[in-house]
Amino acid sequence: QVQLVESGGGLVQAGGSLRLSCAVSGSIFSINAMGWYRQAPGRQRELVAVIVSGGSIAYADSVKGRFTISRDNAKNTVYLQMNSLKPEDTSVYYCNADLTGATTRIRVNYWGKGTLVTVSS
Repeated sequence: QVQLVESGGGLVQAGGSLRLSCAVSGSIFSINAMGWYRQAPGRQRELVAVIVSGGSIAYADSVKGRFTISRDNAKNTVYLQMNSLKPEDTSVYYCNADLTGATTRIRVNYWGKGTLVTVSS
C-alpha cells in the first residue's frame, strides 16, 4: 500500500517562509515524478511545482523565484520551500507522485491528503 504523508503547513505572515515535506512509503519500483499542487476555496487545483526523475523542474509562473522544489531520493521525500509568501498563496497544498509499483510494474498516480497553508496579510 503506497502512502504519501505531507507535513509542514501552517499559518504564516506575509513575507514569511514555510517548508512542506512529502514522504512516500510502500512497495515502489520507481518514482517517475513528484510535485505539489494547491487548491484554494472555489478554485480549481493547480500545479505549483514538479520534479521528474531526470531532475527537470517546472514551476507555476506565480511562484517562480519564491518557491523551490527539491527531492531526497534516499528518503523518497519531496520538499517545497516557500519564501516571500503572499496572502494569495493561501491554499490546501497536495503532494502528487507518479510511481511504478514494485510488484505490478504499473504506473499509478497518487495524491496526499493535503496540508493547509494560510498566509495572513
